[in-house]
Amino acid sequence: MWPRLFAKVRSPRGSLPCSRGTPGRCGRLTAQQNLSTGGPLRNDFFKELEQHLAGMRKKAAGALTGSSWGSLRGNPDLPPKRADVVIVGGGVMGWSIAYWLKQKEMVQGGLQIVVVERDLTYSKASTVLSAGGIRQQFSLPENIHLSLASADFIRNINEHLGVLGEDPVDLQFNHSGYLFLASEKAAHIMEQNYNTQRQAGAKVALLSPSQLKEKFPWVNTEDVALASHGLENEGWFDPWTLLNAFRRKAISMGVIQCCGEVTDFKYTINVMMTADGERLDVRRINHVKVQMPNSLEYQPVECALVVNAAGAFSGKLAEMLGIGLGSKGSIAGVPFPVEPRKRYVYVVHCPDGPGLDTPFLVDFSGVYFRREGLGGNYITGVSPEEGEEPDTGNLEVDHQFFEDKIWPRLAHRVPAFEKLKVASGWAGFYDYNTLDQNAIIGTHPLIGNMYFASGFSGHGLQHSPAAGRAVAELIVDGNFKTLDLRRLGFNRVLMEEPVLEKNIV
Repeated sequence: MWPRLFAKVRSPRGSLPCSRGTPGRCGRLTAQQNLSTGGPLRNDFFKELEQHLAGMRKKAAGALTGSSWGSLRGNPDLPPKRADVVIVGGGVMGWSIAYWLKQKEMVQGGLQIVVVERDLTYSKASTVLSAGGIRQQFSLPENIHLSLASADFIRNINEHLGVLGEDPVDLQFNHSGYLFLASEKAAHIMEQNYNTQRQAGAKVALLSPSQLKEKFPWVNTEDVALASHGLENEGWFDPWTLLNAFRRKAISMGVIQCCGEVTDFKYTINVMMTADGERLDVRRINHVKVQMPNSLEYQPVECALVVNAAGAFSGKLAEMLGIGLGSKGSIAGVPFPVEPRKRYVYVVHCPDGPGLDTPFLVDFSGVYFRREGLGGNYITGVSPEEGEEPDTGNLEVDHQFFEDKIWPRLAHRVPAFEKLKVASGWAGFYDYNTLDQNAIIGTHPLIGNMYFASGFSGHGLQHSPAAGRAVAELIVDGNFKTLDLRRLGFNRVLMEEPVLEKNIV
């Protein structure tokens, strides 16, 4: 039925009651309107937003005689009672979106934005537990362009995220690049990817086994058929610094930070019918319920828009709005395909290991490593096989996994690593898109005012500057302006048409 999903729809006879929201008349989709997951939901965002705010200000004035809009805040630990945009998730993606929305607001202070994060220590946050890499060596043009735009942002980061009177941002960027290795069986895929990368503007070089050995003599090249090395704008940086830089800048621009957890929504329902006769309950969020940490106290935040940047838990947030809970074969029965996947990162010490020019190496076995600091330390890891995914109920590290799955492959590729010692390790979550391991950016046909930015499957940190701008463009401009990311919308999920990325690490 999916090919008929976006056919013109007709209004049902009679009206159905709204649920879980302020009582009101349910809207209907006319025969001239179409459902869309990627286009603007309003003809003029700011016109409707101003109408929305005017109504809220009128109610506020009636409730608090003589008060101003800014006096509505009570408990300083609570979020404001009203906001224009609520961003759920205070990782690097959420703060990037907040920053770009403020950059695009037409009037200074015109948008009140709240970023809700349940753990401001970020002890379990995917952003700070990542390996911190950035690369252009992807197979999809969209991912390559996201990386190129993000690399340009990072290269000029203080022009964007510098704050007057504060220290400049230093990401400790290491420009050693990425080095991908290919076997004989996969060499043709690496060549295809190389051509795509070069056409997109990435600076990448292919190396034969002899050239690879000459450039990096510590690599065992006996079973390597081809290698691909990033020449610029690739390497790794400090994730924590980028997160804090976005957060510091956004707060300086007026974004409100809230420590809490979104546990529920209040919404109205517009009843619509598809051309195939399927009833669609299209929700429009009116309030976001924010639960305070270690407390029974909560704050309902009235808002115009919500951004789902909850990372590995964005699918769970979508379920609160009925996504994936409908009958099988219906639009509401299609789940938001993002779930947490646990990944281990190990720190190993090897004084005789590769030197200071060591790139971020990705072996064709899936094992990766990069240098960490100047003291002979390296970080390494590998994604488990599909049937061997570890339990996501905790972030405990399985050291036997290193012994069985990583060390043999690591020592084979770099003989010096036969003498390494494990110093420590940690685990973090990927916001894993089970469909195609690529981001989902845009709206959902059954939620009228929620935008999604998740499912990056391990490359969210490096794409956060450009992806945050893209989401802000969708919200403010109604469509993508700088990068065409339409293929990363939710349509492909409904149509079961994955947009596969071959270079997943």
